[in-house]
Amino acid sequence: MTSQLFAICFRATRPSDLARFWSGVLGWEVAGGPDDDAAAILPPDGSGFRIRFLPGQEPKTGQNRAHFDLTSASPEDQRRTVARALEHGGRHIDVGQRPEEGHVVLADPDGNEFCVIEPGNKFLADTGFIGALACDGTQEVGYFWSEALRWPLVWDQDEETAIQSPDGGTKITWGGPPVAPKTGTNRLSFELALPSGADYQAEVARLVSLGATRSEAGEGDGDENRVLMFDPDGNEFFVQRPR
Repeated sequence: MTSQLFAICFRATRPSDLARFWSGVLGWEVAGGPDDDAAAILPPDGSGFRIRFLPGQEPKTGQNRAHFDLTSASPEDQRRTVARALEHGGRHIDVGQRPEEGHVVLADPDGNEFCVIEPGNKFLADTGFIGALACDGTQEVGYFWSEALRWPLVWDQDEETAIQSPDGGTKITWGGPPVAPKTGTNRLSFELALPSGADYQAEVARLVSLGATRSEAGEGDGDENRVLMFDPDGNEFFVQRPR
């Protein structure tokens, strides 16, 4: 049985603090994680992925390979989202955006970039508050994740790709070339999960057949309950062992 997208994971210097920030911005409930241990926030309707915050002390070098695009229903709604993010510890940043562009570029307290998109964006019209996880990546990696998750391609043009769950919700997009070289461990990564009783080894083999590689180190971050893998662009992702 195919893996499901269980979580989008952030490596964070203070996981519980970053969980509170994103909980405040998104309105998602915080679950677990005392002090600086791993924490998570859960979507209000209980469907789709959660967001996990895991300990990590690696310094940030350059822009992340992935960031959230948050949607807006109106100009007032966009201003409220920006104000809420700033109130919880976010800040404005300059990544080369032009003054005439309607989106607002911010960073969370750990320096992770995200955008608050202006209302009327047709590409994100059928999503949700997290309209997209926008990634720097090749067409090949878009095709890989479409097959890995069994999510259909909803955009495939000029080497730009996007996928979306058959149930709707957040899109995952890849911008195509040029793709910046990867430096160090990504701060954002996917965590996949299998239903109880699923054939874990068969699923890992399927992902390898699609173009993934398995870490020579074996387990993920020293956690025996998941394996670390890499997609065709070298991005880390994890596969949970069925419990």
